Amino acid sequence: MKRLLATAFVLSLTVAPVVAGPVADFENSYNMAYFSYRTALFATNTGDTAKSVGALKQLENNWTGLMTQYRASPPPQFEADPLWDQTIEDVTNLLDRSKTLADAGDLPAAHETLEGIREALGALHARNHVETFSDRMNAYHTEMEVILGSDTANMDVEVKRALLEHSAVLAYLATDVLSAPPAAALESPEFATLAAGLQTSVDQFVDAARSGDDAALLEAIGALKVPYSKLFLKFG
Repeated sequence: MKRLLATAFVLSLTVAPVVAGPVADFENSYNMAYFSYRTALFATNTGDTAKSVGALKQLENNWTGLMTQYRASPPPQFEADPLWDQTIEDVTNLLDRSKTLADAGDLPAAHETLEGIREALGALHARNHVETFSDRMNAYHTEMEVILGSDTANMDVEVKRALLEHSAVLAYLATDVLSAPPAAALESPEFATLAAGLQTSVDQFVDAARSGDDAALLEAIGALKVPYSKLFLKFG
């Protein structure tokens, strides 16, 4: 019962102001570390080595601070998780590997390695029935990446049918993301602007997929990533 109440409280953080308590205290520190994670993920995708190394150092500092307090004593929502220690070790190792790659100038590999952190933390949340705005953003990202990887050079009937199906899934996930904004976004004009950008890109993709027009589909697919990235970097 205690764990169920803790989980419910965590879920409420996605739509309500943060209040004091052991669950919220962890979430506040976690959100700071996750913001630096998003910054590092974005930086390693820009080709700027110095910016990437600096962002990864900040992420390391925030992650180390979080783990100093919680690694041995996880917060209530994760205290019964049998894979807590393994998850923390995995994230730490991925971060160390990404730093090594960035230091060597291999930013694409550093970025790809950082993506594994998103998956590890998402699995931690899923196992413990915790869903945050970031988890919904990550689900959207996964589907978006499938669409971006489509064989658009061979826009035949099967490819177009698959894109139409993916457009429906992406539209559903966009609704899931935007219908429950994080607490920090509740009174943010910037969130409203970025959310509108994401919704517009999805609407354009849905319309293009329904029309089956090759040029419209290529343009709409190419327009998906930037609105997502802007929203993810600031709020995701």
